[in-house]
Amino acid sequence: MPINLYRLGLLAAGLLVAFLECIAFSTAHAKRAPKDSGASTTIVVIDAGHGGYDRGGIPGQKVAEKDMTLDVAQRLKNVLASNGYRVVMTRDSDVFVSLGGRVAIANSYPNAIFVCIHFNSANRMGAGGIETYFYSRESLPLASAIHYYVAGGAPSSNRGVRRRGYYVLRKTNIPAVLVECGFLTNPTEAAYAQTAFYRQKLAEEIAAGVRGRNSVAGGLTTTRVATAESIPLQPYMDQTKVAKSERHKSKRSHKKSARRKKKPSKPDSEAKASPKNQEG
Repeated sequence: MPINLYRLGLLAAGLLVAFLECIAFSTAHAKRAPKDSGASTTIVVIDAGHGGYDRGGIPGQKVAEKDMTLDVAQRLKNVLASNGYRVVMTRDSDVFVSLGGRVAIANSYPNAIFVCIHFNSANRMGAGGIETYFYSRESLPLASAIHYYVAGGAPSSNRGVRRRGYYVLRKTNIPAVLVECGFLTNPTEAAYAQTAFYRQKLAEEIAAGVRGRNSVAGGLTTTRVATAESIPLQPYMDQTKVAKSERHKSKRSHKKSARRKKKPSKPDSEAKASPKNQEG
């Protein structure tokens, strides 16, 4: 019991220090966030990941991702609205919306930008950090700005910007990003996410990225430090080949399964004699 109390005390102290660092760094970031002169004419479609029967995350995960994404999305809606943006939500309550439905909502606003909010998960509890995804080239400045502020303002590691063909990014016709706000399977990051203070800071940092998207430098630079005039375009890891490979593998598996279903069943004696059938 004394050992457990000691560990809890250390965890609480660590969280307090991280929060104080987060406050100081986030305040400095917020002051440097450029203003968006076109806010009143900009529509931001906010997509809270998962919802309804889809909890998100992995089996056995204690913290439901759908609840965290919705809370951050609603906070982001309030921050952006107070800055003069028109906001559209793909979901504003605990309901399930298909990926196609989310894309349809986004594409119905041709001059908008799309921000999809998620939290990460992994079987390894030590996995942690912030990462931001995009697909189209015109989405990179938005991804760069949002990632610069979220990763810079969070007390978690920076996992970088990644290009990947997720459905909601690949099928949208407007600048679109998906931000992973930390790992809910990481005890420390899950503890952050379950506080209203931290979810509010995430919303404010994402909003800072939205405001600063037009101030992203035109070319890749070696620095990630923003100046008064610009935010550096972030280097990124291209994972589109990985995504394509997974999709093709899934399609091949689906076709093989369909062919198996079409084949007539063999007599028991023939099935026992075939080593392929024995392997399933």
